[in-house]
Amino acid sequence: MKHIYKQGADTSAPTLLLLHGTGGTETDLLPLANLIAPSYSILSVRGNVLENGMPRFFRRLAEGVFDEEDLVFRTKELHDFLEEAAQRYGFNRNNMIAVGYSNGANIAGSLLFHYQNALKGAILHHPMVPRRGIPLPDLAGTPVFISAGTNDPICPSQETTELEALLTDAGANVHVHWESFGHQLTRSEVEAAKTWLQKNK
Repeated sequence: MKHIYKQGADTSAPTLLLLHGTGGTETDLLPLANLIAPSYSILSVRGNVLENGMPRFFRRLAEGVFDEEDLVFRTKELHDFLEEAAQRYGFNRNNMIAVGYSNGANIAGSLLFHYQNALKGAILHHPMVPRRGIPLPDLAGTPVFISAGTNDPICPSQETTELEALLTDAGANVHVHWESFGHQLTRSEVEAAKTWLQKNK
């Protein structure tokens, strides 16, 4: 998978896994990572799927309707890549926190839904429920930050509350940050994620 790896000054800190939104690339969230944790190592990955020329992490059938078969396949693809990258770059695979926006937040959520210990924690900006009707692995104590907009036309508020409930029921320690905006990534939610990360690194 196309990616950027940068070793941070604090090698004992978690590695941030950066996952862009639809149409983004592996450079999109670099400024965000620099804002929330400038001393952390980063692994920023580009999705392997193209939708009308726009990179994504998995296919969808329509707006808000995921191609579940492709989602499962692409989640495994990313999971396998993380194992390879940890060996290649020498970072601790068990000390990785995902930072995803929109489509990137959804693939990060899918990692949590499908694989035990896939992530030490996750920052999910405007995620949806990746899959329904499947048993989740034991997420006991896994810290998850979710930011959502009360006026988000792509990710309605019930998606956020359902995702919170599913993760909490699996044992995750979920914090939801609400803003009265839409689907855009705001500076204030990034600042909230930074504060959360300092308490949950």
